[in-house]
Amino acid sequence: MKNSADRPRHLGLVVIVVASSLCGQVPSHSQEDHQLQASKDAALAATLSASTTKPHDASFVIGNDDLLSINVWKEPDVSRPSIPVRPDGKISLPLAGEVQAAGRTPLQLEQDIAGKLRNYMDTPEVTVIVQQINSEKFNILGQVVKPGSYPLTRGTTVLDAIATANGFRDFAKQKSIYILRQSSTGAEVRILFNYKDVIKGKHPEQNIKLEPRDTIVVP
Repeated sequence: MKNSADRPRHLGLVVIVVASSLCGQVPSHSQEDHQLQASKDAALAATLSASTTKPHDASFVIGNDDLLSINVWKEPDVSRPSIPVRPDGKISLPLAGEVQAAGRTPLQLEQDIAGKLRNYMDTPEVTVIVQQINSEKFNILGQVVKPGSYPLTRGTTVLDAIATANGFRDFAKQKSIYILRQSSTGAEVRILFNYKDVIKGKHPEQNIKLEPRDTIVVP
């Protein structure tokens, strides 16, 4: 018969062995879970990537000077990685010839090109991506260093526009600036902008985001 004094040591040995066994199994499950999560993350990233590399924004209309990427699946000789829309609003592609791009959405242009290519291919798959928007512009006139027409990038504000024009001339009336904008009804709207107030933190709502064809007037 074993001495009772030996029992705690025996039980402790059993606990250590069981714990060691369990500890050896944890990394395996943890690694499997990690690999499964990584696979899910990769699949999600691929889905997001696919959804953002083919922008079919029905509200965007291609204009002159916009830079396009035209890809025809498995037809590298017809594809064009970078092609500008000419001043006449057209682009030229092998087989498709002259295609009207200005005034069309990317999806409409895809369909137009595919229609022309069906004379040479059974099922042409065309992707149109707008690489750079140069057709949307704003104007800034009056007492600025460099008045003129500038490309409108997303999120451009009145302050951004003034900086783009290299700031004011000496006698600019900085409190009396206004923006001319055409409303949806076709009427011209005048939006006031007090530069002095805005840079002091007053009326920050006046520093609006510009829209295509907005004209800033600095008297």
